[in-house]
Amino acid sequence: MTPHVVEREFDVIVIGAGAAGENVADRVVQGGLTAVLVEAELVGGECSYWACMPSKALLRPGTALHGAQAVPGAREAVTRTLDVAAVLASRDAFTSKWQDDSQVKWVEEAGIELIRGQGRITAPRAAEVAGLDGKSYVLTARHAVVLANGSTPNLPPIDGLSEVPYWGTREATSAKEVPERLAVLGGGVAGTELAQAFARLGSAVTLVARSGLLRNFPAEAAKLVAAGLRADGVEIRLNTKTQSVRKDGDGALTLTFDGGDTVSVDKLLVSTGRHPALEGLGLESVGLAAGTGTAPTLSTDSTGLVHGAAGSDDGPWLYAVGDAAGNALLTHQGKYEARATGAAIADRAKGELKGAPADWSRCAQTANKHAVPNVVFTDPELANVGRSVEQARKDGYNVSSVELPIAVAGSSLHARNYEGWAQLVIDEDRKVLLGATFAGPDVAELLHAATIAVVGGVPLDRLWHAVPSYPTVSEVWLRLLEKYGL
Repeated sequence: MTPHVVEREFDVIVIGAGAAGENVADRVVQGGLTAVLVEAELVGGECSYWACMPSKALLRPGTALHGAQAVPGAREAVTRTLDVAAVLASRDAFTSKWQDDSQVKWVEEAGIELIRGQGRITAPRAAEVAGLDGKSYVLTARHAVVLANGSTPNLPPIDGLSEVPYWGTREATSAKEVPERLAVLGGGVAGTELAQAFARLGSAVTLVARSGLLRNFPAEAAKLVAAGLRADGVEIRLNTKTQSVRKDGDGALTLTFDGGDTVSVDKLLVSTGRHPALEGLGLESVGLAAGTGTAPTLSTDSTGLVHGAAGSDDGPWLYAVGDAAGNALLTHQGKYEARATGAAIADRAKGELKGAPADWSRCAQTANKHAVPNVVFTDPELANVGRSVEQARKDGYNVSSVELPIAVAGSSLHARNYEGWAQLVIDEDRKVLLGATFAGPDVAELLHAATIAVVGGVPLDRLWHAVPSYPTVSEVWLRLLEKYGL
């Protein structure tokens, strides 16, 4: 039966109604344009239902309990372990039980139209949607099409993996019960966070990484997280390749590693990174097909405009934001990109923006190059922003760094035997911060000050006058600057 065809025209078509898609649509509507969101799954996207919110809801109870156990007086009052059923129920509440009614209501109230279905580009400023309602929607954009459809998991080449049941991060964050034995493949942020969450909920966890743990962070910071995982009973196997996995007769899974060692578990979580979910979007129709055997990738400018799309000679029209753009696969950064892109689309439609915007203007994603903040919500936490020492040197900066343990009055009050570490990365020519890293309990709350300093290019001799309140953990800022020589 031929589906009913509906033809519609909007100023902007946004494919993907996750956090980035919602924000770009909201910005263009605020700029006086019409917008439609196209979404095949839940409005609100990965972060709301399967990533940021449920994973943090699983982590927070264990962190709060451990925090109380680290403070004399509170420690003696804590007599129970985590209530697993209550933790899972809280997680369910944070995901709205995987219902998107409230998000849909927000879309409607914002003046944005929603079409549920799978969208794909068919030509410059044109898209089709296979609607979940059985209709086929033929859409035309007067100004822009924005790709905001997120990312998809990478799968490692492991013999037998395709033949056994396993969890991705979605299945882990939406789990209805806690497995007795869990193997986690991947030593990145998601794998590390979920390994600790399930260990504190009662699983015997084995974490396996082909290289190091959290290798995008300084080694001293990652060591503190590794110690925290081991304290929770997590077995960590680093620089270990998983050769194969098989399902046993009793339903368990057996993993075999290089060297022949094995481990048997009840559940396997594969968390080995993600890549932009651009397959099946019709990119080839506008000259953006990927090479044979490779996943599509996009190149974008500071407004999110995709380079090389057919029809751009007649005016910019194809944009990508969030994970789809592949710049920084972080929800907050995707929302930042979306706000800048939405502003750029609206200003170009009004003729107020021609060419590239100035750095740090409201239409430019300048922070992507200089000041991307990131938090690992393990216990202890990791938080960093900007460039590492290695990145700064690679980018040609005359760089130095200063490091020290976090050992101030505020940290000793915060927890007995508090262990933390901090680092500043400094541009010696301009005497400003290029980056900062903090590791320790609750250090995420130190990060925004560092982000402001990096974005603002605050001179170190002026930053020295930002006096930290006593006794807080923020006093580490003063100790870092004093060690530098101020």
